[in-house]
Amino acid sequence: MQLANDAKRAVRLAKRVLKGRRAYFELKEQLQQRGPLPEQRFRVGVYFADSDVNIYQMRQWYAPLQELSKRWPVLVLARNAAGARQLIAESGLDVAFVQKVTDIERLVEEQPLDVILYVNQNTRNFQMMRYGRRWHVFINHGESDKMYMTSNQHKAYDRALVAGDAARARLSRTLWDYDVERRTIAIGRPQADHLGGTPPFAPDDRTVVFYAPTWEGDRPAACYGSVATHGETLVRELIATGRHRVVYRPHPRSGVVDAAFGAANERIIEMLREANQHDPSAQHVYDTSPALGWQLSLPDVAICDISAMVYDRLATGKPLMVTRPVAPEAEVDEGGYLSVCEWLDANETGDIAAVLDRVIGDDAARERLGTWSERYFGDTSPGAPTRRFHEAIEGLLAEADAWRERQSAA
Repeated sequence: MQLANDAKRAVRLAKRVLKGRRAYFELKEQLQQRGPLPEQRFRVGVYFADSDVNIYQMRQWYAPLQELSKRWPVLVLARNAAGARQLIAESGLDVAFVQKVTDIERLVEEQPLDVILYVNQNTRNFQMMRYGRRWHVFINHGESDKMYMTSNQHKAYDRALVAGDAARARLSRTLWDYDVERRTIAIGRPQADHLGGTPPFAPDDRTVVFYAPTWEGDRPAACYGSVATHGETLVRELIATGRHRVVYRPHPRSGVVDAAFGAANERIIEMLREANQHDPSAQHVYDTSPALGWQLSLPDVAICDISAMVYDRLATGKPLMVTRPVAPEAEVDEGGYLSVCEWLDANETGDIAAVLDRVIGDDAARERLGTWSERYFGDTSPGAPTRRFHEAIEGLLAEADAWRERQSAA
């Protein structure tokens, strides 16, 4: 058994090495065709050390960063070849491939980079954070009540751009000796200003259900994924009604840790394919598109696991259910929105159609959603989050200018 496992690991490693080499050479060709970036142009950078496996973390920010670039050009600093290649292909942003620390050194000499944004807690972030005389700012890749949101790693950054009052309260409650008022800036959810796009189906009288589960997690405390506990039954039941349309958007890391979880995900995808084949008018969707827009704003109801997806949907103020984790080890912070949310237990999925009818028709629940949306995101009126995001960046750039003036005068 051990020999078989070792052989499988060796095969996986060999595939990763081959993929990395192929990505590297393809990227080099892309960069040669593009030519060098103009020097002394970029004051705002986004640091991304991951491969394309975690590209979803950057996708959250494509539209807001493109909008910011109209005022302050943004440069993505990519450390991994596969990640850089993907970013060049789809982000719409300027990308620098800085594989080695010496590449970062050169880039820091060529570009002012007064503000560096970080979308995750990759340990290689520290290779960039060693550079002083610039602001290192954590922007995260979502807003949620997961344990990840209160990591002590927040203290490593000069500032954190957070969604709103709920995030500040969460950090104040959890972290020792962290000056939340000084080191966090509330900007809301700029992504909410970009919930566009065209759905791949013609709207009709079917109830559209957005099911967006997270992955299985890399530790027992973060075991929030519902694909294997809730997902197969609820999708099967919704398909059977003939009056629902399922938009299924699983986490891209589904099955990375737990093969059984990945198998359940594949079975759901196959269910949707067969249902569409049997009834083309059903138009169920297995959604893997890079952009996240209509998927949040259009559906009549959303079913999400404990993840940032809950709060992305919360910002729309539309009906929402949260799957209750089955794993007893899963840490659930019920002090915020999760204290009043509409929970979906695994044993309710067999009657999911009736459950959703109740949630969609609950006016009191809609009022609660509006109240909690404001607590988490502040002003969600069109354009307000983008304005606050831009004001935060411009404020940091102004502080950088002030520091230089004081140093030159000394």
